[in-house]
Amino acid sequence: MKAREKRYGEVLVHTGEGKGKSSSAFGVVFRAAGWGMKVCVIQYIKGKWKTGEQEAASRFDNIEWHSLGDGFTWDTQNPEQDLRTSREIWAFSQEKIRSQAYDLVVLDEINYCCGYGWISGEEVAAFLQLERPEWMHVILTGRNAPEEVIAIADTVTEMRPIKHAFDAGIIAQQGVEF
Repeated sequence: MKAREKRYGEVLVHTGEGKGKSSSAFGVVFRAAGWGMKVCVIQYIKGKWKTGEQEAASRFDNIEWHSLGDGFTWDTQNPEQDLRTSREIWAFSQEKIRSQAYDLVVLDEINYCCGYGWISGEEVAAFLQLERPEWMHVILTGRNAPEEVIAIADTVTEMRPIKHAFDAGIIAQQGVEF
């Protein structure tokens, strides 16, 4: 594996209405961990809900996982709390990035928080440009990625739904959706 000082750290954005944004990021998490890279996953929306990815990550000593959200905020009863939680998670994310302890940081579902206006896209883009180490990879997931973040990203992928089992009344299946 290339030494940090010889690596180009990429900013990747996984956005769009389709399924697979977080799943794609978690594939990169396990790829990076397999190469011995130190990884930090920070989840903005998902709270205490158990996922297979988190269970698998717990078997790696080089993956740190933080599910810090209040749950599915689009069903919120307390938008002030969601704003406060998102700001706290953003501050935590900045600390983790500034620490330079990780080769890859995933900001899972941060784009939703930007879409709701809790964290500005301009603020996220400026931070990544000015304070992210040049060798650190960062992945941002969630619908409605801010234009400012898209502009500074190296790779942007938009997931587009064609067909989804949920539309046919099939509930989320363990091992596929979580």
